[in-house]
Amino acid sequence: MTNPISKIKQAMKLMKSIDLKQLEAISKKVDLPEMMNKFAELDESQMNSLVKMLNSSGKKRELPEINGDFYETHLRLKPEHRKIQLQVREFMEKEVKPLVNHYWLHDEFPFEIIPKFKELNLCGVTYEGYGCPNLPFIMEGVIASEIARIDASIATFFGVQSGLAMGSIYLCGSEEQKEKWLPKMQQFDVIGAFGLTEPLVGSAAAGGLTTTCKKTEEGWILNGQKKWIGNSTFSDITIIWARDVDDDNVKGFIVENDTPGFSVEKIKGKMALRIVQNGLITMDNCFVKDENKLEHANTFKDTARVLQMTRAGVAWMATGCARGAYESALDYTRKRKQFGKPIASFQLIQGHLVEMLSNLTAMQTMVYRLSELQDQGLLKDEHASLAKVFCTLRTRDIVSHAREVMGGNGILLEHDVARFVADAEAIYSYEGTKEINSLIVGRSITGMSAFV
Repeated sequence: MTNPISKIKQAMKLMKSIDLKQLEAISKKVDLPEMMNKFAELDESQMNSLVKMLNSSGKKRELPEINGDFYETHLRLKPEHRKIQLQVREFMEKEVKPLVNHYWLHDEFPFEIIPKFKELNLCGVTYEGYGCPNLPFIMEGVIASEIARIDASIATFFGVQSGLAMGSIYLCGSEEQKEKWLPKMQQFDVIGAFGLTEPLVGSAAAGGLTTTCKKTEEGWILNGQKKWIGNSTFSDITIIWARDVDDDNVKGFIVENDTPGFSVEKIKGKMALRIVQNGLITMDNCFVKDENKLEHANTFKDTARVLQMTRAGVAWMATGCARGAYESALDYTRKRKQFGKPIASFQLIQGHLVEMLSNLTAMQTMVYRLSELQDQGLLKDEHASLAKVFCTLRTRDIVSHAREVMGGNGILLEHDVARFVADAEAIYSYEGTKEINSLIVGRSITGMSAFV
């Protein structure tokens, strides 16, 4: 048996080590005798676990870097291309991100960023000559994704300028037309727009354009309307696609926006891509000189060449939008506390985050492979269409989860995700709806066309 005197000595030593003020403070919060009884019932393993937990609770935890590129797909880029990617990321973070919510809310365009885009010197990403960078197609996608990671509207502005408008001239224009327009557009000294969609014709553009062109001795007369034309309210030129009343083929034109008979009305009341200035174009006996007809744009197949080239970029844009939403949501959940700790520590929240990351990672691996096919000259319409369908669908899913983990704060612009949620809806529809792109893929795998 233990000597009673020894017990008394141990008790006295223990009392000296106890801060009575702390003990008093604890007794006000809990039933101290009951707590002591509970502690006494713990075995050695349980007690060690409790001590470990208490010791670690005061330490500042080093959280991992927020990185939406979970599989490190950027490692597939050459060092000089990775440098460009990071350059665009820094530009968007510093120059664009502080502005976008204000302009998105007010349905206006931040014209002050155009000279800054000029300094990047990346417009006309993949074209050779005319002052263009002549980068591989994978970099066109990477740049689109990096821009959309901050704002899909700005990515759309850049995509219309660099892809649809410049691409139409690059693929379908004469050498004289290329020399006249492309260097100025590459430097943003001339802003372009692309007019294909009409008020009553979207998916049926291949055979149903109602805008007409008529050859005259002096040039061409254009009549009709175009709708949803991005950049058109402030562009200098617009690529107009019209059906020739004489041979029923689609032809392309470079229409200068101060041409008599050419007018643009801004489309208002949009819930998505509000920074993009979409216009309703009306052409009333609009006269276009012969020199402004795109020399090699004489059937819808020529239009389709432009669309195939840029549709891959839309899949990349959707991927960037999804990454922006995921990273914003992850950042929020690590800072937002409920029940005394960050909500990122809750199982259900982590389930949402992992599902978002899984979809995002699948999208990233798909678009990288898509652009590799494009760089190898193997890209087909169905390849671009499948990526557009999948990536825009998954983007809708990701932004939905992002809003959900934020609760009510998910609808506030200040947290960015609300903007991603809205903009994902527009990306889902433009450059070919899910249904039309699905039929393109379906035709390729079955050998049967389901188009009307």
